[in-house]
Amino acid sequence: MLTWMKRLVAGGAMALAIGATGVMVTSPAHADEAKKPAVTAPAAAPAAAPAAAPAAVPNKGDTAWMLVSTALVLLMTLPGLALFYGGLTRSKNILSICMQCFMVFSVITVLWALYGYSFAFTEGGAFIGGLDRLFLAGMTPDSVAATFSKGVVIPEYVFMAFQAVFATITCCLIIGSFAERAKFSAILVFMIIWFTFSYLPIAHMVWFWPGPDDIKDAASLEAITARAGWLWQKGVLDFAGGTVVHINAAIAGLVGSFVIGKRLGYGKEAMKPHNLVYVMSGAALLWFGWFGFNAGSALEANGSAALAFVNTYLATAAAVLGWSVAEWILKGKPSMLGAASGCVAGLVAITPAAGFVGPMGSLAIGVFAGVICLWGVTGLKKILGSDDSLDVFGVHGVGGISGALLTGVFADPALGGTGIWDYVTNAVSADAYDMTHQVWVQAQGVITTLIWSGVVSFIAFKLIDIVIGLRVKEDEEREGLDISSHGESAYES
Repeated sequence: MLTWMKRLVAGGAMALAIGATGVMVTSPAHADEAKKPAVTAPAAAPAAAPAAAPAAVPNKGDTAWMLVSTALVLLMTLPGLALFYGGLTRSKNILSICMQCFMVFSVITVLWALYGYSFAFTEGGAFIGGLDRLFLAGMTPDSVAATFSKGVVIPEYVFMAFQAVFATITCCLIIGSFAERAKFSAILVFMIIWFTFSYLPIAHMVWFWPGPDDIKDAASLEAITARAGWLWQKGVLDFAGGTVVHINAAIAGLVGSFVIGKRLGYGKEAMKPHNLVYVMSGAALLWFGWFGFNAGSALEANGSAALAFVNTYLATAAAVLGWSVAEWILKGKPSMLGAASGCVAGLVAITPAAGFVGPMGSLAIGVFAGVICLWGVTGLKKILGSDDSLDVFGVHGVGGISGALLTGVFADPALGGTGIWDYVTNAVSADAYDMTHQVWVQAQGVITTLIWSGVVSFIAFKLIDIVIGLRVKEDEEREGLDISSHGESAYES
């Protein structure tokens, strides 16, 4: 009886939390300001109005590039991440990881269309968007989304889909931290809560702004910035998701690894990756897809996309070398597992910096990421005492934090970076780049993400544990989740 009372209370608390957030996001941030989507179809001019400049029309090259980039990011999760994570687990759990990736990807895709896109990328408040695109209402093939260039737009459907695959892979990253022992149902419920209360607010805070087209002078720049997300207003630079994707997911996974507890036999039994060919194949697919992830985040087929593409290429190669050489020195042999892990570490670290730093800066970030993430999965993991099964925090957390902070360093034009763009003069800001200030701004983005996601994750895990339980039974864990949770086996003897 007591158990059911606890479940009832927890369920009520969850409902109240969801209801309270609903009230928050539907309350206007400024009562006297009419809300509108960040991206809308151009309205027809009144008949009596004087002739106006023609509405911006999407360029076919930009549209094609963004469609390809969206498909590349989708490939990163299915099959890239599924293979990478699946190979890292024991053979009795590979299908459970693949199934989790498939289902989480699909659930978040549907939620993104229902309400996620609206809350992340329409005007509302500084911390969450509004309801203008709820159920994708008002979106048509003629609707357009702003880019980072004045007068340049892309179809809103493309922008919506591109951002959707970012949300899906972020949620899928989390499952690696508590692989091999969590209930399938608990994972799905957690992802719904975390996506709603952590991913969407962080994405809105970091990435949302109304676009550059209405910026004419200092006053209009200030007005546009005031309508953007909270961390955007502060000037946080996150080209493709160092905070929104990697740090956000990594701290959620780390919290889950502590709340759910260690795997049976952890520290006593060998828990080696069962298929390093899958790991290498998955890492290679991630590298391939990451060109869409980073270069696509320019939202145009232009020089910024080319810079992000080159930086993604160089930083990742440098990180493979950094990790492998460090491992060679410390352990006497470089491993395939280490090279694949270094690959992902480099991809993670260059993500926030991809369009802001020069090629030499990307090489420096890559080498540093390879070495620091090797420490993250060895030394830091021991210090924390966590059973982060697939080292999500050691790679995505440490790599994401490193990349976010180093963005502030290597974005400096004196070090080959792009500096800060001034939309009033349509040129790089003439003011001297303040590296110390920018690194502090980057640190604020990191700290905000760690705290926000950490708190949301802890509350969500605790509520779910009370209501349905987080962990499978001991005999099910020993048998393996492939059989106990899904009734099938990857390898028939």
